[in-house]
Amino acid sequence: MAAVRQKTGWRASVVGELLSEFLGIFVLISFGDGVVAMTVAALNQSGRGTFNLLSAGDWLLIAWGWALAVTFGVYVAGGVSGAHINPAVTLALAVRRGFPWVKVPMYIVAQVVGAFAGAALVYLIYHNAINSFEDAKGITRGVLGGPHDSTATYSIFATFPAPYFHGYWVGPFLDQVVGTGFLLMFVFAVTDVLNQPPRGNLAPWIIGLAVAAIGMSFGANAGYAINPARDFGPRFYAWLAGWGRVAIPGVSNYMWIPIVGPFAGGVLGAFVYDLFIRDTLVSRAGPEAIDVEATGRTVREESETRPPPPPPDDMDR
Repeated sequence: MAAVRQKTGWRASVVGELLSEFLGIFVLISFGDGVVAMTVAALNQSGRGTFNLLSAGDWLLIAWGWALAVTFGVYVAGGVSGAHINPAVTLALAVRRGFPWVKVPMYIVAQVVGAFAGAALVYLIYHNAINSFEDAKGITRGVLGGPHDSTATYSIFATFPAPYFHGYWVGPFLDQVVGTGFLLMFVFAVTDVLNQPPRGNLAPWIIGLAVAAIGMSFGANAGYAINPARDFGPRFYAWLAGWGRVAIPGVSNYMWIPIVGPFAGGVLGAFVYDLFIRDTLVSRAGPEAIDVEATGRTVREESETRPPPPPPDDMDR
């Protein structure tokens, strides 16, 4: 087997990690916002379906779409950067797992830019369907409230609170704290080599299932952003694309909640996992699970790490 050539230069630096985060969240948003565009504007006008968020089944389509988006985003970026693809994950890893603080701002910027680019791709692909849907429903892009409200098409890109909160921020904020707390609890559990981590590189699938579970159980209140970059990058693109105040500052000045709430919830979830589970595992001093890649980076081929066999002696010739 041919030896794998080591990368040098910028690819071996933090720049390679930032590009990995960019591409991972680009995949995440392309497929996540893409499934919402399908459900809201495209499928019901394509001759392939007639529904438009009229039943719980439509929400399941969105929940499973986002789950797969997260799964493949993690698979794409996991070998280089560990596939944080979420500023809340990056912050929690810095607080509880020794991730270098100097990298935190750089990772977050890469994640936001990647999310913005993913939203731009979704708009490029679906702008005809979005325009047609707005014309058919009498929607005026950028209008908030009233008969021409454009929240429906804006929702393709970012989140907003349910009307039953009546503009109050406490409920949506708590929703984001709880949802992201569960996400980080699951991420820490899945990647903890002292616990029961999945083998066979199945961790991305398990994390995707966690996102599906959060969406099905905690999604209706505020759209389960649970990721500041996932919300702000597409929100900023929607603002530029004409949704204006519907995007920024958002319904009931909502835009700060899916940023601050996930940061707080992620750190809280990490502390809860460590307090209840990780510290107990460490105190028991159990052996780490074998055959588990702890850092998320690609495992090198065995031929790279296995020492060469000793030369034969004279008796073997």
